[in-house]
Amino acid sequence: MHNTIPQALASSVRQYPTTPLLTWYDDATGDRTELSGATLENWVSKTANLMIDGLGLGAGDTVAVLLPPHWQTAAIALGVSAAGLAVCLPGRPGPVDALFATPSQSAESAQWAAADRFATGLLPLAMPLREVPPGFVDYVTEVRNYGDHFRGAPVAPDDRAVAGPVELSHLAVMRTATERAAELGIAAGDRVLIDTRAYPDPADWLFAPLAVGASVVLCANLDKAKLDARATAEKVTVVLTA
Repeated sequence: MHNTIPQALASSVRQYPTTPLLTWYDDATGDRTELSGATLENWVSKTANLMIDGLGLGAGDTVAVLLPPHWQTAAIALGVSAAGLAVCLPGRPGPVDALFATPSQSAESAQWAAADRFATGLLPLAMPLREVPPGFVDYVTEVRNYGDHFRGAPVAPDDRAVAGPVELSHLAVMRTATERAAELGIAAGDRVLIDTRAYPDPADWLFAPLAVGASVVLCANLDKAKLDARATAEKVTVVLTA
């Protein structure tokens, strides 16, 4: 078992360097985005560098990630973890050092006190927003200014990984994720198709597969009529739907 989230990611990147680690579908828009381990690692590194070099955040700081399941959400949450910061998931609003949300979440994000606010439309091809909400910076535009490699200090197992109503260390997140993977029937090397409506919790769609070395086909607005063909095309071994 891995002791930290960055360790689990590094292991998955080694396992899937040029093959799909995270594939995203949105059947409402027709969007499909495929990220190899190396590509996801680049986005994670850029995000971590944005947090450290761009915002000057450090150990003990917290970042609210209010986004729904999406490949960008994975990159942001993993980037925050790589930077040694704590992810604060939706729940009880409070003061945080930075915040990520979609424009449609502006009312929800207003309840959070954050020094820096980033918005993303979660658009196909990582397109920037046409109109950025007041008080926000466009994440996909800003993050491209930062390096593809992160050289920050490694996090420790006892470092805080999740903040909010429930505080969890990196080790606790990995233990819980490993147990959850077993409950969901996910094992090393599996290719897991996940319906985001049925499994919106990052403990299920992100951390559980990551903890055991599985790759993910993440599906929003899943059209059940496409399920069998997609599972075959993506070489899926585990299907998690409602």
